[in-house]
Amino acid sequence: MDMQGALIIDKPAGLTSHDVVARVRRIVKTRRVGHAGTLDPFATGVLVVCVGYATRLTQFLVGLDKRYTATIRFGYATDTHDITGKPVTPVVSSKQLKAQDVTAVLLEFTGPQMQVPPMYSAKKIAGERLYHAAREGRDLERAASPVTVYAMSLVDESGGFLANPDGTLDATIDVHCSSGTYIRRLAHDIGVRLELGAHLVALRRESVGPHRIEHSVTLNRLEDFNELGQLRNVLLSPADTVIHLPRLELTDEELKRVRNGREILLNREVIRLPEGIGVVALCNQKGDLQAVGELAPGRTAVKPQMVLAT
Repeated sequence: MDMQGALIIDKPAGLTSHDVVARVRRIVKTRRVGHAGTLDPFATGVLVVCVGYATRLTQFLVGLDKRYTATIRFGYATDTHDITGKPVTPVVSSKQLKAQDVTAVLLEFTGPQMQVPPMYSAKKIAGERLYHAAREGRDLERAASPVTVYAMSLVDESGGFLANPDGTLDATIDVHCSSGTYIRRLAHDIGVRLELGAHLVALRRESVGPHRIEHSVTLNRLEDFNELGQLRNVLLSPADTVIHLPRLELTDEELKRVRNGREILLNREVIRLPEGIGVVALCNQKGDLQAVGELAPGRTAVKPQMVLAT
């Protein structure tokens, strides 16, 4: 099938992001499939999967902000900072924990900050994946990276914690953050701040930029659409895949220049791009995405950064 665009998959727990890509490849019958932003196997929710030549658009999706619903267990920490790891602190009762205590700490972790990546992560140090070293018991020095938590709050601010038989408490929070933020690390650091120990027990990604869980499809449902010949009903067009980018509709002459890798001048009144924007979607008069362009210094021209196959 000639499938070009993106699928918003609701990833189930137990599968890696690579597993999802492999399954989509079988369903759409093409190897040209890639995802835009990894989710841990125990996590669920939005995974943007690009198909066909639209896989070239993943570079414009990975940096989008994310929204999560996360459940943190207070009472002990783990080596992976999540439920898949081994306890590294004694289990302590968290029954004294109050909603206002958690809310106050969440506010402390809101805003721009430097975050050290967890050892159990796919980040590379000197060419080595951190989780490889972690599995061998080695603790590598990691530089902190800038991230931003735009907002973070308890889902039930009245203090609706879930009490567990061992004295631990589970609290569910909403998180809106920049790309590259490790929610597992946030959970761990919040536990340290509360002097209780904490780790992540559930994580659901609600959105990647404009792509929300409400627009997603499960893998089983995707197979149903395939059997009915209705895959295109859930496939986003390339233009809608990068709907977050400002859009310019070009004339036929301008499109010829773009397809040949040549820049176009921003000399028309209709073109007014906001400051801070670095790339734009270049479309034909029908609104079909033809390329993604980069603003030249001085913002007087757009040069094609990536031209889609036609």
